[in-house]
Amino acid sequence: MTLSINAAFDSGNIRVVAIEGDRIDLEIVRDAQSDFYQWFHFRLAGARGRRLTLRILNAAGAAYPFGWPGYKVRASVDRQEWRMVETRYEGGVLSWEWDGDTELAWFAYFAPYTMEMHEALVARTALQPGFAHRELGRSLDGQAIDCLTVGTGAKPVWLYARQHPGESMVEWWMEGALEWLATPFAADLLAKVTFHIVPNMNPDGTRRGHLRTNAAGVNLNREWHAPSAERSPEVLCVRNAMDETGCVFAMDVHGDEAIAANFIAGYEGIASWTEDHGAKFYEFGRRLAAHTPDFQTELGYDKAPPGKANMSMSTNQLAERFGAVSVTLEMPFKDHAPNPDPVHGWSPERSKRLAVSCLETLSGMIDTL
Repeated sequence: MTLSINAAFDSGNIRVVAIEGDRIDLEIVRDAQSDFYQWFHFRLAGARGRRLTLRILNAAGAAYPFGWPGYKVRASVDRQEWRMVETRYEGGVLSWEWDGDTELAWFAYFAPYTMEMHEALVARTALQPGFAHRELGRSLDGQAIDCLTVGTGAKPVWLYARQHPGESMVEWWMEGALEWLATPFAADLLAKVTFHIVPNMNPDGTRRGHLRTNAAGVNLNREWHAPSAERSPEVLCVRNAMDETGCVFAMDVHGDEAIAANFIAGYEGIASWTEDHGAKFYEFGRRLAAHTPDFQTELGYDKAPPGKANMSMSTNQLAERFGAVSVTLEMPFKDHAPNPDPVHGWSPERSKRLAVSCLETLSGMIDTL
């Protein structure tokens, strides 16, 4: 059977350069109006009975090429389970072999979470008792910015994710958070908190198969100081909603290309930083690390010097704007090295479990916020 590569679907991204015998040469397509690229997701047909070599030739020019060493491609034959494939990064080329026991196989940078999956998540969550849905606004492509609200408590908490659409593990995290909040285990927390949850800040980038930007090539996590309807309506509508409710705790969920661990980043460089404010951020990290082996506090980003925080980033903006304990959670494209899984690496199920651990940790310290 003739080999065929296809990425013309929700969240798909790849371009065929050449197919010569059992070797398939590919390129990742750049985000629209942007130089960013790294996310890929495509289908291979005609694979049965063949040992194939797949090569991404432009890997060296990706947004974060330092993330390729030690990284392993995710593969699936049923689009349900995604396993790691032994992967090489040599001479600027990312490559792997595939032994075709099935006609079809799918490959991705990480287990995808498509817009169709997002719509299903929103639909089933909105049917749960206690949850309310509202559309905060529309993206540049006209897609809804969905917000799910639950809880009766006086303390407003915002959870939001996927400003960078290629970081698909974050919507798996959101699925885990929403599922847990619908259980009796969340009752005590929901009596103290009202959650406002935006599972996907960047639906256009998600559907288009972007790594980092929206339909206009804009990095949404550099727009929080001055969002606009022309460039970043997604941020504008969410920040406006936050201004209406206030915020005592916020979590912005992301994925990191290079660091093989889960970690958090904070707001050390904001103008209003105090040791008491920062202590609550550090205490959250300490408690989370004690709660689950899938989190650690040794690895992470460098702290901004005093007064040098980038105020275009949401975590800094919300900490300064509301005095919130504002947390950026980063999950790996590789694996959580202190507690590795040799088959799946960091995975959808582990992302969902980490969400539960985060909420359980928040529950234990909500009275201090």
